[in-house]
Amino acid sequence: MILRGERQADFAYQAVYRYMINLINEVSTDARVKLPSLRQLAGRLNVSISTIQYAYSLLEKEGRVYSVAKSGYYAWPMSTNPSNWAGGDLLDRLYAAARRPGMVVLSGDEPALLASLDATLLRQERELVRQYPRHLQPWSQPCGVWELRAMLAARYTSSPRRCWHADDVYIGADLRGVLDILTDVLGLRGATVIVESPCEWLILRLFQDAGVHIIELPWTTEGRLDLARLDQLLRDEPVQLVMLSSAVSLPSGVAMPASDRLGVAQLLDRHGCWLLENDTVGDLSFTEPQTALRELVNPERLIVFSSFEKVLGPEAPYGYLLSRRMSSELQRQFLLRSFRLSSIRQRAIARLYQSGRIDRHLRALRQQLQEQAAEMCLRLDEHLGDQITYRPPAAGATFWLGSTRAVDMRQVFQQLLARQVVMAPGELFSVSGLHHQHLRMSHTFHGQPNLHEALVALSEALRQAQIG
Repeated sequence: MILRGERQADFAYQAVYRYMINLINEVSTDARVKLPSLRQLAGRLNVSISTIQYAYSLLEKEGRVYSVAKSGYYAWPMSTNPSNWAGGDLLDRLYAAARRPGMVVLSGDEPALLASLDATLLRQERELVRQYPRHLQPWSQPCGVWELRAMLAARYTSSPRRCWHADDVYIGADLRGVLDILTDVLGLRGATVIVESPCEWLILRLFQDAGVHIIELPWTTEGRLDLARLDQLLRDEPVQLVMLSSAVSLPSGVAMPASDRLGVAQLLDRHGCWLLENDTVGDLSFTEPQTALRELVNPERLIVFSSFEKVLGPEAPYGYLLSRRMSSELQRQFLLRSFRLSSIRQRAIARLYQSGRIDRHLRALRQQLQEQAAEMCLRLDEHLGDQITYRPPAAGATFWLGSTRAVDMRQVFQQLLARQVVMAPGELFSVSGLHHQHLRMSHTFHGQPNLHEALVALSEALRQAQIG
């Protein structure tokens, strides 16, 4: 299969993606199957390694494949019997179930499902391809093209003291790759990190794989952080950094009160601790933008990370981070990873920001998400009533549901799989056994004809899984 001669309008990664889908379907069994390496596929298909890497990142995000450090990529098992999903790692089972045809998948967090900019991005890219023929395109820069880095630096700048420059911005193939670099640069193996809880499983798994000692700081039922507990931990534990969301914490959907944000900033400053700010949903708050935590802390002890995917869609999976410090080591690590990202794709994203197209898209997307969340509130009240508690989300595309009665949530998960419904048990968002009475559910159900049946199935599963 030779791809270099294909039409320019059909980008190479799209052909690789289709090839990989067919390959996965051919090799899938009830056991995991190792897939060809980046180098093997690049040689087989006569495309660059970066093209293969990009296609794999899309497949990983869709839950079709997963990566193992220093081993490669694997296809998820394809068992069609729900009883075969009862054992093993819970996250593995969730991903395997989500791949099955006919499943109602309400476990994800994909805001751009309501309104992605994929088509607009590809049109902008085609225009740039005409301006920059392949032989005139510059080599991809290991930390990202200057145009996109400068745009992000300007977007995050808020004052002369809190300003960023293009050299402070680093862009990688995806969010996981960027965070993986960060754990190496910060030397987090064996180090102690405080994270808000519940916390996205991608981050928790990555920290675990890197040997990080994770201390969870749970949100209270009132949507507050225990500042006294945070103060004690910073005083008594060798905490290297604290990871918190910029404005709204997901999946809990909590917007930290202004007084708490100020209190957190003061504690970090008093103890000289670094803040790692998660800004992945910073643009998706339903209300007026709140002062981000990064605006209150010492900018010299601050690292911000985010990605484009939740806003733009799967055609823009790039992750990025901003840091004033450790520039030489960050540059070295990005160079070693050899991210060969499409310079045209990055320029297309930058142009969409510069033209104001993304800001218009964000206003429409936030409105749609808020309307969907309001409709989901009505449906939850109708179908689940006093079986659950929840706080209407302040941003994003998910609800964080708690059972009002003690239940075996793994049994709930298993019973829902038998009814072809996939939701995310709360224990996935903790490493210390928290949130066993919770689950995350997406509210981006636009066009989902089986939502009524899914909520009925959830209600029945909660009743049948009661403990005592």
